[in-house]
Amino acid sequence: MRISSVTMYDQSTASINRQQSDFLKVSQQIASGRRVVNPSDDPQAASRAVGVDQSKAVTQQYADARVSARNSLSQTESILNSVSDAVTSAKTLLIQASSDTLSDVDRESIASELKGVYETMLGQANATDGNGRYLFGGYKDNAPPFVKSADGSVEYQGDSNIREQRVDASRLMPVNDNGETIFKSVPSGAGYIAESVKTNDQGERLVGGDASNDGTVTFTGPQVRDVNAEGYGENYRMVFGGDEDAGFTYDVQKFDEVVGEWDAATPVLSGTYSPSSEGQQIQFAGVSIKLEGKPAAGDEILVAKAGGDVRDADLFRTMEEAIRVLENPADTPVKKADLRNTLNTAMRDLDNSLDNVLTVRASAGARLNELDVVDAVGSNRMLNYEQTLSDLVDLDYAEAISEYSLRQVGMQAAQKAFVDIKGLSLFNYM
Repeated sequence: MRISSVTMYDQSTASINRQQSDFLKVSQQIASGRRVVNPSDDPQAASRAVGVDQSKAVTQQYADARVSARNSLSQTESILNSVSDAVTSAKTLLIQASSDTLSDVDRESIASELKGVYETMLGQANATDGNGRYLFGGYKDNAPPFVKSADGSVEYQGDSNIREQRVDASRLMPVNDNGETIFKSVPSGAGYIAESVKTNDQGERLVGGDASNDGTVTFTGPQVRDVNAEGYGENYRMVFGGDEDAGFTYDVQKFDEVVGEWDAATPVLSGTYSPSSEGQQIQFAGVSIKLEGKPAAGDEILVAKAGGDVRDADLFRTMEEAIRVLENPADTPVKKADLRNTLNTAMRDLDNSLDNVLTVRASAGARLNELDVVDAVGSNRMLNYEQTLSDLVDLDYAEAISEYSLRQVGMQAAQKAFVDIKGLSLFNYM
């Protein structure tokens, strides 16, 4: 068969180009450190690598979300620590103020210090994160959640929602708590609270002068005697009647949750009250309360579940009531009775508030621990993705260097062959 010069040149050129292409491909792999430089190098591996890359990106987004969640929870935990310290300080001051040896000036001084604690609590309740968002306002995080009204009381302006953040594919984690949960709630195990305050027929607290009792009756307790007693867990009030000449009477009325009013027509317990130096113990619905002093007709003592519909929890209101009685001189028996009753109620409220704050703080700590666990799982998942991606597209340098040397020899051989073939001509022998 006759082979033309054109055929020899074409075949030699094609061989050199092929060897150069293979040599260039290996050179690119070594330079990039990747076996799959272009999708055409291994379409199946390139396709799987795209999926693994997307999974890595999603995992990294969850890791970034956990950083943000950890910052919010750490801020919340730090603030709750300050709030618990403030509640403890307030309780210490109230115990000090309960001493009968203190003068009105001494109590006024304690009230001034208590005001500082109160303002500290209010400042912590309106704390913001690093982005200017209020931590405890729920979804309404663009304005202070706790605002002082015209009468000086603090009102909650936030909502009851809790901001959440997805920290993993299957975990939507609350990253903070709203103000109601922290400052206007009590633990689920909170018991009864007694308070010397008058209420209307619907169980709402009266305000101003109408809310104060006119007698000198004081209380100790209430104490839980039997949680299985009939009526335990309901809300009650003791309404006093009569006078010192005719004898004092009392009716224990239950709040009817269905009707939404006090059941004055059918008292749970009625009896006579005889003031004495030892006091009188009155027991009903599994609780007992000790009374001392002389009531006036129409005076009331509320005995209700803490944080219930009749007596909602409010840490700021507790502080305001304590400051009020400490600022006013206790220069009459009625004011002294109001001082004692208010401080007793406030100390129980502070105990419940402290338990509640510690519970919320424990919940924040548990979520921080959970983030550590999820972080560890996410790190392991990221390592698995990186290993899979490396197996798919990364280069085996030992194999690539051997291939590089082989392709280099092949290209040099093709070039030498072309030079030798180019010199084959009959004219060289004529």
